[in-house]
Amino acid sequence: MSAPEIRIATLDELPEGEPRVYQVGELYLAVCKVEGKIYALEDRCTHDDGPLASGCLHGYELECPRHGARFDIRDGSICRMPAHSEVPTFKVRIDGREVFVELPAEE
Repeated sequence: MSAPEIRIATLDELPEGEPRVYQVGELYLAVCKVEGKIYALEDRCTHDDGPLASGCLHGYELECPRHGARFDIRDGSICRMPAHSEVPTFKVRIDGREVFVELPAEE
């Protein structure tokens, strides 16, 4: 069974270097455009569950506004503590001007 995907935005709705938050059910996604490419990760810092998308984007690193933890938006890896684990990322697909995100398959 393939993972479901959902349309979340158009390319025009995603400004370069400015994270946006999209809610999909109970999941919140931080969606970022860097150098024209779109990335999606869970909008939740692994340090204290705070929102990431309200933080600053430094190149490919998204900084949590609460305590400064940083994550690589390309793979969710930790770039700076106090984060203690990676943030889940999601595959993005562009169809024309529409942006789709692949969600985890439900068990």
